[in-house]
Amino acid sequence: MEWTDIRLTVAQKDAEAAEAAATMIAEGGIYIEDYSDIEQQVAEIAHVDLIEPELLAKPRDVVVIHIYLEPGAQPAETLAAVAARMEAAGIPYTVETAGVEQEDWQNAWRKYYHPMDIGRRLAVVPSWQDYPTGRIALRLDPGLAFGTGGHETTSLCLEALDELVAGGERVLDIGTGSGILAIAALKLGAAAAEGVDIDPVAVRTACENAALNGVADRFTGLEGDLSDKASGRYDIITANIVANAIIALAPAVPGLLAAGGRFIASGIIDTRADEVAAALTAAGLGPIARRDKRGWVCFVCGGV
Repeated sequence: MEWTDIRLTVAQKDAEAAEAAATMIAEGGIYIEDYSDIEQQVAEIAHVDLIEPELLAKPRDVVVIHIYLEPGAQPAETLAAVAARMEAAGIPYTVETAGVEQEDWQNAWRKYYHPMDIGRRLAVVPSWQDYPTGRIALRLDPGLAFGTGGHETTSLCLEALDELVAGGERVLDIGTGSGILAIAALKLGAAAAEGVDIDPVAVRTACENAALNGVADRFTGLEGDLSDKASGRYDIITANIVANAIIALAPAVPGLLAAGGRFIASGIIDTRADEVAAALTAAGLGPIARRDKRGWVCFVCGGV
């Protein structure tokens, strides 16, 4: 399987700020190439003074930050987040992407995925692990789709669902990924949920996870572009995507919300929160609550 390596090149003077921004964005980890003091590093770490010419030839005035995305992840979302972060920080940069072959990554990443208690009622549990709990357990195998509960944007949405779902709701999850939000809503008591995603792999994974959790009869996976597959009105709509997509989507949401319904929007970098809040308000979706976690923002909105 092939991972995606997003390589950001920045000036050495901007390295610390760029690394901080990349850490907020990355889900699969980062790696820093900084050769500005290669002689000192080699002397301190390897205790030798013979350095390969290839290393000595590396540029000293720039730093390369590698952000790794798991197979099936959508680089466009991360690239949009990178652009927003770097532009907000005023950091000039160049970016390129490449594929990285790793040994059985689809299974190797499992050692980093552990059960998590989220909110008052939920626990996200890997499908291959035992986790005795009195909470409502979401058993997931994310496969190649985004959404394990570990990323701040996902956990923020799960916390919001934990508070909002009382039972009997009809739910729409836009950009469903692994299906984690729709499945959580169903296990919390929602009557029915639809998960829409432009990625057929994500839709398939979401349907498999719905079956794994015993809610396949109440879950519908739909392949499509954001809300174009939606029909009727929904008590809760979730969209854990990116700021630009939420801004573009906002005008369509009020027509899909039932009276008293709620729209949960996340995937928003904090530097764009005000811009997204203004777009939501202009669409008639005034935010009634805001959640923040390590540089990411989730809005819970009510319709007009």
